Amino acid sequence: METKAQPTEFYTVNVAGVERRLPLMEVAPGVRIAVLNILGDTELVQAAARALAPRIPKDAEVLVTAEAKSIPLVHALSVELGNLPYVVLRKSHKPYMGNAISAETLSITTNKPQTLFLDEKDRVFVAGKRVVLVDDVISTGSTLQGMRLIMQKAGAHVIAEAAIFTEGDRARWTNVIALGHLPVFTS
Repeated sequence: METKAQPTEFYTVNVAGVERRLPLMEVAPGVRIAVLNILGDTELVQAAARALAPRIPKDAEVLVTAEAKSIPLVHALSVELGNLPYVVLRKSHKPYMGNAISAETLSITTNKPQTLFLDEKDRVFVAGKRVVLVDDVISTGSTLQGMRLIMQKAGAHVIAEAAIFTEGDRARWTNVIALGHLPVFTS
């Protein structure tokens, strides 16, 4: 059985007083990113949600995220905002989703096209509403663009975009509500 080598280098971050060492992983030849995986990290998720909540526009009606790593963040943020409803865009179509809206994205961590789907039942839920798009890390902006496109097709009004971190070209993300910025490491 062949196993992948464990990362030997890390990038240390502080999220609202919670410190983590993020492994540096190669995503393309000579390009490495600090990988944030919040799944199961309740302490970090809750700290991030507490820090992001006051920065979310007061007139937000629905939070929207993409499956899967940012689900705990959007849930914790919902609780911090007085149980503000949220919708999760899925990465595969299920028969029960009916006439779903879709958009294709390209994630830097998978380096493969992915399709996001808005369940038919959630279309009514976001139509005409002021929504905030939420992600754990915004790097290339592909997932964010996919979420924007789906919200446009659904008739929602995106009023803000939020993440724990932005990544890469900091100038691209000046309008994103974020707790910090991660560099991209090149050799």
